[in-house]
Amino acid sequence: MKPRIFLTFILFLLPLAGIGQQKVVRYPFKWTYTGNPIVNHMYTADPTARVFNDTLYVYCSTDQYPARGCDFMDKYHVFSTPDLKTWTDHGEILRADQVPWGRKEGGFMWAPDCVCKDGKYYYYFPHPSETEWNNSWKFGIAVSDRPDGGFKVMGYIPGAPPLIDPNVFIDDDGQAYFYIGGAQAGHPCTGVKLKPNMMEPDGEFVPMEGLENFHEGPFVFKRKEIYYMIYPDHHGHSEGKLYGNQMLYATSDNPLGPWKYRGVILDPTGIETSHGSVVEFKGKWYLFYHNGALSGEGNLRSICFDRLYFKGNGEIKKVVQTGDFDKADFMPAVKRK
Repeated sequence: MKPRIFLTFILFLLPLAGIGQQKVVRYPFKWTYTGNPIVNHMYTADPTARVFNDTLYVYCSTDQYPARGCDFMDKYHVFSTPDLKTWTDHGEILRADQVPWGRKEGGFMWAPDCVCKDGKYYYYFPHPSETEWNNSWKFGIAVSDRPDGGFKVMGYIPGAPPLIDPNVFIDDDGQAYFYIGGAQAGHPCTGVKLKPNMMEPDGEFVPMEGLENFHEGPFVFKRKEIYYMIYPDHHGHSEGKLYGNQMLYATSDNPLGPWKYRGVILDPTGIETSHGSVVEFKGKWYLFYHNGALSGEGNLRSICFDRLYFKGNGEIKKVVQTGDFDKADFMPAVKRK
């Protein structure tokens, strides 16, 4: 058998044998949502949900099989849906070897964000620039004319401290704000205005005061003149046992704070990490997050979403996690249906 034919035959057999637990697919890949996790053909984490032109897009990092931890996260995918039922994976939109200033060993393509301004889509991602990754984080900016691909790296945010988890919030007046936090001792959260070019800070980074037990992953949104920030705490507990991060939230009357801690909106998902975003889509609000229900492993995560409800005074009710967790006996903090 010729080598090329033999290789093709092996690649065909891999998904049938269950090796790698990931399907071989052609992009764009379409499927129908039947419950959490959303994506079952690959491992996904750190979802940022955005609505562009009546379509919801989810930008996330990807966990590669076999699980080797965060240093093996090397690329990004984007998913879209017009109705939360029919979904499309548009394929890989960016990878580490496309970052000119990036770490030569690659990896470490962690939680991203994407926003639209003046017809351009700005994709923000953290990535180290040196082999010693922990103190060399930068925040890359890739730009495209469309939300589902075509992104080209244009540079990085100058003067940003070496943290992680970028988030961009655009206020009603068009002013954009940039938030980061995590990975360093003390896990600070800082924010700054962005200049109209969406690539430079307009002023100095300032600490987000008033956040209790902040760990990483800030995400800011606005509802009825109230600014909300959600973020994972250092670690959540259940019955005295450690099961991972809880998702907390705080509110403010100013996008740069000070913030007032409000409480827990998501119990631990059974793995160490938690990361999420909030979006309004067709008149309803949703929380996107990740868990380990598909793989049973903390380094092979899967994105999910559930309804998010507000009380009359603007407080957020705790989100009820849904999905099939029969295979997730390792997840004692998750309520099973």
